[in-house]
Amino acid sequence: MVNDNACNNLQKSVSNVLIRHKSILDIITKLEESNSRVNRAIVKSATSCGCITINATKQDYSQGSFKDAKHTMKSHIEGELCDICKEKIEEEIGNHMFYIASLCNTFNLNLNKITLDEIDKLKTLGIYNLL
Repeated sequence: MVNDNACNNLQKSVSNVLIRHKSILDIITKLEESNSRVNRAIVKSATSCGCITINATKQDYSQGSFKDAKHTMKSHIEGELCDICKEKIEEEIGNHMFYIASLCNTFNLNLNKITLDEIDKLKTLGIYNLL
């Protein structure tokens, strides 16, 4: 279960330190930049470090049910992140979370509520959530 205070603490901390990029234009562009940095860190794990390999192939959707297909779908990742790459990806995801919290603050949205609502939706809809 999500720590009820983690998202609230993040939002409060962000509101206390965010000064320079307070404009919505700054926030949304920094959010996109941070998303790109997450993606880049993942790609660099394969292309520079080599601790993982990305072997993308066609997914097999021919299973009889979604529950059966779930077990045949692949992430296309082989190997495991080394400690250095794992730390870098975590750092970039944390930075991305900073700007998500900042966006929530700007629109007076509660990140904890959004997170808990998403968990409830996943529990209710299960594997049919993304159809």
